[in-house]
Order: sequence, then C-alpha cells, then structure tokens
Amino acid sequence: MKVQTGYIYHIKDEFFNLINDKGLMINHENGHSRPTYFTIKDGDILWFIPLSSKVSKYQSIIHKKVEKYGDCKSIMIRDIANEKSVILLQNAFPTLEKYIDHPHIVDGKPLKVIDTLKDEILDNFKYMLALKKEGRNLFFTDIDKIKERMLKEVIDK
Repeated sequence: MKVQTGYIYHIKDEFFNLINDKGLMINHENGHSRPTYFTIKDGDILWFIPLSSKVSKYQSIIHKKVEKYGDCKSIMIRDIANEKSVILLQNAFPTLEKYIDHPHIVDGKPLKVIDTLKDEILDNFKYMLALKKEGRNLFFTDIDKIKERMLKEVIDK
C-alpha cells in the first residue's frame, strides 16, 4: 500500500493493544471502525490525526478556546467528503505503515482531502509541534514516547 499525506485511513487494533496511552481515542465505537485518521507521512513515521463526526460537541470547545486564547489550532471543523468533520490535531500520534488496516473508501476510491485543507492541517500541526518544542504541549498523547517506540521498531526490523 502506498501511504500518502492527505489521505484518510483506519488503524489496526494491534496498535492500540501495543501502545497503552490514555490520550489515544478508542478505535471502535458501536461496532464501527472509528475514528478515521488524516495521515501525514514523515519518513518512516506516519502521523495520524483522528477525525470525528461529533461536530456540536467540539464547536463549544473551539468557542471556549477562541475566547480564552484568540484562536484554536488544535481542533478544526471542516468539510471532508461533503460532511462536516472534526479534525482533532490535539489527539495526533505517530505510528507506522504496518499498523494501517485500510484506506477509507468513498465512491470506490481512497479518500483524500482537498489540497487547501491538507495544507491548513499541515500548517496547524507544524505550529503545534513548534509549540511543543518550546515547552507548550497541546497534544493529549505522549507523542515523544510513542514516536521513540515506533522508531525502535523501524530499527529492529
């Protein structure tokens, strides 16, 4: 499988069984393979950003963050495949290609977000990584610990 930035994928349960991080979102809800993930390819590492359909839940959270900080780059609500989706950058985590279960398919093709949205997500993600380097961590998961574990798997294979 050729994994590319900007496409949406599902992840295997195996990853969640391996990585015990309370900041990771649940992989299955009500028998569905959820959430889906926007993917950023960064060498051997893939960054997975969960997507959610719970728009009203996150609208109020975004509103509170905007009131308090002036903006919100950790949660975005945008149209993906003609549906409102919540893009949860705050819940991003690193993984490897071997933990991808399958691409998300719409109309018989793997789902790719439009380039302008892809660029906006990448900009916000880079901003959050830069803040983390400065000591302001907006990520819910321990991305450093997970990334270290994933890189060790790459070296050990």
